[in-house]
Amino acid sequence: MKNTLMDLNNHLFAELERLGDEELAGEELKNEVTRAKAISEVSKNIVENAKVVLEAQKFKSEFGVEDMPRELVGDSPEKRKEIEFLKCGGRVKEG
Repeated sequence: MKNTLMDLNNHLFAELERLGDEELAGEELKNEVTRAKAISEVSKNIVENAKVVLEAQKFKSEFGVEDMPRELVGDSPEKRKEIEFLKCGGRVKEG
């Protein structure tokens, strides 16, 4: 699953459009409001997580930290490739 903050933004605006549907009333409206609250709570957690990742990246850049703890970046092959890419200054390694 590859979701981005832009995807989150799109989901939030889609929910806002559903809430703005003037034909929505009664139980359907109540259900949509409940759904919107749940989406909002999850969204807040995603944004807070993104802030932590950004702060970790700033720390890494500021203090020249090369290796980040696995607990922060994971240990998947994709993450290892991403870390190697960042270690070489965002340049593709030759060979």
